[in-house]
Amino acid sequence: MFRRMLLSVLVRQKKKLFLIALTVALGVSLATAMLNVMFDVGDKVNQELKAYGANLNIVPRGSAVINEMYQLDNNDSGQAVQYIKEDELVKIKMIFWAYNIVDFAPFLTTQATFHDKPITVVGTWFNKHLNIPTGDQVDTGMLAMKSWWTIDGKTMTDDNVQGAMVGETVAKQWNLKLGDKIDIISTHTNKKLTLTINNIFHSGSVEDAQIYVSLPVAQDLADKNGLVERVEVSALTTPENELARKAAQDPNSLSRTEWDTWYCTAYISSIAYQLEELMPDVRVKAIMQVAESEGSILQKTQLLMLLLTVLSLICSALAISNLVTANVIERSTEIGLLKALGATNMAVSLLIFSELFIIAFLGGILGYFIGIGFAQVIGYTVFGSFVEPKMLIIPLTIIMVFLITLLGSLPALRMMMFLRPTDVLHGR
Repeated sequence: MFRRMLLSVLVRQKKKLFLIALTVALGVSLATAMLNVMFDVGDKVNQELKAYGANLNIVPRGSAVINEMYQLDNNDSGQAVQYIKEDELVKIKMIFWAYNIVDFAPFLTTQATFHDKPITVVGTWFNKHLNIPTGDQVDTGMLAMKSWWTIDGKTMTDDNVQGAMVGETVAKQWNLKLGDKIDIISTHTNKKLTLTINNIFHSGSVEDAQIYVSLPVAQDLADKNGLVERVEVSALTTPENELARKAAQDPNSLSRTEWDTWYCTAYISSIAYQLEELMPDVRVKAIMQVAESEGSILQKTQLLMLLLTVLSLICSALAISNLVTANVIERSTEIGLLKALGATNMAVSLLIFSELFIIAFLGGILGYFIGIGFAQVIGYTVFGSFVEPKMLIIPLTIIMVFLITLLGSLPALRMMMFLRPTDVLHGR
């Protein structure tokens, strides 16, 4: 009997129930899209921010100690400069969080003269192919890390030992153009080198007054074969929290459980610690302005997504409330008759709930798949990449459907429970 009544209502009230299903679908679709993006947005935001520079700086341990002691910048330490072996750099991709290391590039700075004027020459990897002892192969270098630079000319390669990237300031000062040849003389070794301008770049910073060459060229000019001065690292990190800040101050102060959690989470401090474990002769410094900005932007973005999710569910619940209330008013005679025949408030409520949850469940399924589509649109529009659907969203969707249906139907159920058969059957 209950099943026949339920089927009868679903057939007779199909238009109104369709509107309820559509309302649920719209609310769930937006919530599903926002939750999928929210759970995936961490890597997406990190990837976007990685385009704006490194968040870790590796320097020789001796230089770091002296710089900190005398409060010097790396460029102010004079004779205190020490070096890192270039062969050691493959270890950067051998730590526990190796796959979170997006790019890294070494730098060696040396001084030279051009037209009897001092000029800074910087050697680096432009796009270096590395074979890692673990069997992996990676391509890394400065060009990927400085993707916001405006560069004219063909892409610079590491085997181009006669080419150079010239900063915009240098090019304007001496009216240099692509293809011009320049002669520079090393201040340290008096070696003379003729370079062809392969690129002219604009960085918007002090680099515009420098010349960039392949690392072996700078090493030869400075007579520092196989050595580098510092390494910039761009890593995907988890926003810092209280545990990460505590570990950054003193890792030995952590309990065993805290240590395991910190070490196995991609905090910038734990990545720095692991790099120093494998490379004991270096000091890894976190560029906190970048790291903290990443965490702040990520938290604000996730909060916005969560707020949109909650608002969409509230709007859906309000819309369902109006639709269900109108449906109960329209069916008041039917409900009054059921009560007059002996149906309890619980039995009538169960009938109405059953109708709603069947329709809401169907709307929820439709909304879930629409939401997955919305998430892809957001992913490709904002981040230019695919948003991976999260399995966690499925049980969350079921909970959302239940909550908005329950909350939306409460006012109508309250009205139904106070409905008296004598009033509605006599037209009052």
